[in-house]
Amino acid sequence: MNETPPKWREQARMLARRIEKNAKRLSSWRRQENVTCYRLYDRDIPEIPLAVDWYQGRLHVSVYERKERALDHEKLRAWLDPAARELGVDDDRIFIKWRRRQEKGSQYEKIGSRKQSFQVREGDALFWVNLSDYLDTGLFLDHRRTRTLVGKEAKGTHFLNLFCYTGSFTVYAARAGAASTTSVDLSNTYLSWAQENLRLNGFEDEERHRLVRDDAFGFLAHHTPPRGGYDLVVIDPPTVSRSKKMTRKLDIQRDHVELIQETARHCRRGAVIYFSTNYRKFELAEPSLSNLDILDITAETTPFDFRDDKIHRCFRMMKR
Repeated sequence: MNETPPKWREQARMLARRIEKNAKRLSSWRRQENVTCYRLYDRDIPEIPLAVDWYQGRLHVSVYERKERALDHEKLRAWLDPAARELGVDDDRIFIKWRRRQEKGSQYEKIGSRKQSFQVREGDALFWVNLSDYLDTGLFLDHRRTRTLVGKEAKGTHFLNLFCYTGSFTVYAARAGAASTTSVDLSNTYLSWAQENLRLNGFEDEERHRLVRDDAFGFLAHHTPPRGGYDLVVIDPPTVSRSKKMTRKLDIQRDHVELIQETARHCRRGAVIYFSTNYRKFELAEPSLSNLDILDITAETTPFDFRDDKIHRCFRMMKR
């Protein structure tokens, strides 16, 4: 085996030092917040384009590479191994994902079948995560604060979760005492995952906590809301979706006004809609949403452990 190049060794030392520094900085915060899954490293060093997340003794590593600068696997492991040793993480607990720009990129893409699901805790809530089989893990860490905000407003509400993925927002709403929850997604896999998350937290009433397989526009077109309308809604869509299962293609920049207005039509006056997007160039067409009072709460919802302050955009909207 060839000796590790000196530059790689120096980069590995830089990465290990930064992760150790970040771990110390986050230690009191994570204990106080009862957070067991968090970001340890967020592309802090430009020449080391990684995001490293801690999931209760496991490392989930996202590699952000450009086509013209492909990252060699041997180089990646040379970077990671010293940090992993310092953290006490064995090789079989390191999960690496390559985040390449793709024409049809989706967080729902399946990339493996190891089925190594396990439970994690966030505050008082429990979730199933899977670090091996999908591009994302089942729990978006960047929306930890957003979930908390939803939980604070959910008591007694009729709650709607569009593009629900694995139902983490629904779990927070249910735990807060929502009168009912409705979670909508096109994927049977993720609806089943959402159901398991609800059950894990003690919610097995399928009439009170409905799971609906549909795309958002199709659901909004034919669905009858609860009497009086929804009180609280989360819309966290992908940037684009070209799924053949959808009634139409989705481009969130082009379609967000229609999506939000169709949702608002199903809401009572005074209802709150949380709308979020990961599209970095997103521009909210606020003049076309004049029936809503809108606050940009991105700064409030960006987590303490994320260095990237553009990880998402988030808006709180109230129907007038």
